[in-house]
Amino acid sequence: KADADQSDKTVKDLIWLLYDTSLLTSGFSLDEPSTFASRIHRLVKLGLSIDDDDDGEMEDDMDDLPALDGDDNEESAMEQVD
Repeated sequence: KADADQSDKTVKDLIWLLYDTSLLTSGFSLDEPSTFASRIHRLVKLGLSIDDDDDGEMEDDMDDLPALDGDDNEESAMEQVD
């Protein structure tokens, strides 16, 4: 795939992901962790075949979901600890 298209963003993302992951596992920290996270998000989207065009539809789907149990604006247990 890399030979077919030298400017393929997926291949570049995979290479950078391998490099950044090797830095992390070696004990180093990343200079730009948000870039690392966005690469992971893009590759997960690719793996799940999620299009960016579906973002508006997801908001509509969220309206159809039932309310969460205990979602009556009470403080959570973590907030009570403070």
